[in-house]
Amino acid sequence: MGTNHELSIIVPTLNAAPHLAATLAALSGAAAEVIVADGGSTDATRAIAEAAGARFLPAPRGRGSQLAAGAAAATAPWLLLIHADTRPGEGWRAAVAAFMADPAHAGRAAYFRFALDDAAPQARRLERAVAWRCRWLALPYGDQGLLVRRDLLDAVGGIRPLPIMEDVDLVRRLGRARLVGLDLPFVTSAERWRREGWRARSARNLFCLSLWFLGVPPARIARLYARRR
Repeated sequence: MGTNHELSIIVPTLNAAPHLAATLAALSGAAAEVIVADGGSTDATRAIAEAAGARFLPAPRGRGSQLAAGAAAATAPWLLLIHADTRPGEGWRAAVAAFMADPAHAGRAAYFRFALDDAAPQARRLERAVAWRCRWLALPYGDQGLLVRRDLLDAVGGIRPLPIMEDVDLVRRLGRARLVGLDLPFVTSAERWRREGWRARSARNLFCLSLWFLGVPPARIARLYARRR
């Protein structure tokens, strides 16, 4: 399938060299542009992005700020937001093209099925937990990708430059009725869970989500998140 000129892809990065090349290779030729919105990397992120033909865009550090900068710079009417350590699964281009072509989806956003690149039982349990969260709470996270029209994004207030929880903030503003789950895996590196511990990382993520729902300011959540790492 050729280049989709209706689509811009935005990848926020910060020292993402270990995984970025594989992600950009999977995205190659699928969109009008791939924008790597970088928060000040000191590794080979820029060189990898430019070698892959992506547009390298320096942005204020923070995933929310970087995604907002990428969205502002994008030229296509549809945007795909995807993390640097996440690779779309086989068949994703056709699924994205079909979603974009359906007029009923002009006012909707799509997310993908969470998957991890690890054969451990803990990975399967986490995948099932995320599926439950999406089905019952309508809370997909950023590592599942988000496909959304620019005009819909603007209508709900855009991507806020938050230091953390920018994905939860955005999908809550989109709301359950406008979210569509596509049964196609977006495969994320399990490196952070292996390094930090499956239970410890999952507990920290749940802790941060609970604080967000309790109204704790994102800047404070970000400080607590960093402290607990």
